[in-house]
Order: sequence, then C-alpha cells, then structure tokens
Amino acid sequence: MQRVQDDITLMLLPPRSPELNPVENVRQFMRDNWLSNRIFKDYDDIVDQSCRAWNSLVDQPWKIMSIGLSDWAHP
Repeated sequence: MQRVQDDITLMLLPPRSPELNPVENVRQFMRDNWLSNRIFKDYDDIVDQSCRAWNSLVDQPWKIMSIGLSDWAHP
C-alpha cells in the first residue's frame, strides 16, 4: 500500500473485480446491449457506435444507478 498523507491510504483494486469497480459493470452493460454481435467498418465506426451507446445510456439515469448498485455495498 502506498501512503499519500497520514490519514489517506491508497489501495489498488485487483484487475477484473467488477464488484469493486462499478464502471466495469457499465462497460459490460453497454457491450451486452449496444456493442456486441456487430462488425465495425473502421476505427471511426467503433468510436461513433460507442458514443451512440454512451448517449443512449446517459438518457437513462435510473439504469445507470441500477447497474452500479451492489447488494454488498448497501447494508
């Protein structure tokens, strides 16, 4: 563990731990719902489709909240 200040300790998250990193759940949701099972024409198409998926998700704040919720995080 790396010390930052006397009262703060940095702890690195292990890789592939979606339960500790809710952003991984958001990425997986986007893949499952908008970005999987398709062939992209080129890099720009990947970026365009990813932006479209992101904008679709941002239009649903309740969905983002439900994806990020973890039973263990809320007693």
